[in-house]
Amino acid sequence: MPWFFFLGLTLILIHEMDAVHCREWRIFPLLYQLDDKTGYLVFTWAHVPLYLLLFWGLFGAGGLDRGVMRAGCVFIVHAALHLLFLRHPKNEFKSITSWAMILGERWQG
Repeated sequence: MPWFFFLGLTLILIHEMDAVHCREWRIFPLLYQLDDKTGYLVFTWAHVPLYLLLFWGLFGAGGLDRGVMRAGCVFIVHAALHLLFLRHPKNEFKSITSWAMILGERWQG
């Protein structure tokens, strides 16, 4: 498995930590109305099934090569969604560090 894939996987995982810091739930169509405490809880716990799907996609059915390809597609869609919401008034992903994580997760060899 290529090192760039591991870098991308690492960056998406730390990006999700940054997403909590940046209160990403405030830019989601269904979550923006929640107060910060409830938004944090819903957003954080929603990542349990998302991570389960990510890791099952990597290490479950279809083999590792297919899982890496699936994860790569997720990384690209994720970065595209961030670009789509770039000008959202509640988007707090403004730092170079945040964008290095968002765009860096697409790196794969």
